[in-house]
Formats: sequence, C-alpha cells, structure tokens
Amino acid sequence: QVQLVESGGGLVQPGGSLRLSCAASGSFFSILATGWYRQAPGKQRALVATIVSGGIINYADSVKGRFTISRDNARNTVYLQMNSLKPDDTAVYYCNLRVLPTYGSTSPNDYWGQGTQVTVSS
Repeated sequence: QVQLVESGGGLVQPGGSLRLSCAASGSFFSILATGWYRQAPGKQRALVATIVSGGIINYADSVKGRFTISRDNARNTVYLQMNSLKPDDTAVYYCNLRVLPTYGSTSPNDYWGQGTQVTVSS
C-alpha cells in the first residue's frame, strides 16, 4: 500500500510564497505521474501541476509562471513552490501519485494525499 503525506500549507498574504511537499512511502513498480490538484470551496478538484513519466511537466494556465513543480526521486517526494500567491489560489491542495503496482501491471493505481489547506488572505 502506498501512503502520501503532505506538508507546507498555511496562511499567507497576497504576493507571498509557500512550498508544499508530498512524501510517498510503500512499494510500487514504477511512477507514471505525480502532481498536485486543488479544490476550492464549492468547486471541483482541478489540476494544478503534474510531472508525467519522461519528465514532461504540465501546469494549469492560472498558475503558469508562478508555481513550480519538482520531484526528488531519491526521496520519493514531490514539491510545489508557489510564488506570487493570490486569493484565488485559496484551496485544499492534494498530491497525487499514479503508479504501476507491479511488474507487468496494465492498470495503474491512483493514490491521494490527505490534503493541505492553503489560504491567501490579507
């Protein structure tokens, strides 16, 4: 079983910065994708940034130029550096890990962190 533990959320003023971390533990064969999603009150969960196998990175248009996703493979940890934060960035942020569980698997498994609250307010 894979577990994801997130940290780094909090309250920040507009224009400020936060860095989220998500550490994975457990066993799996390979990582297909890892990333961050967010859910604001009354809205659906939406993609923020992902790294797919091969190192391709995707960002939501609303965070391009402000957020940076990175991964430390040795620590099985993914980070989200968030700069120039805006009130619209307020949400619960979830990390996601999509893996092939064993060698020869054809169906991926998705795992989610517990969520960390990010509030941008003056």
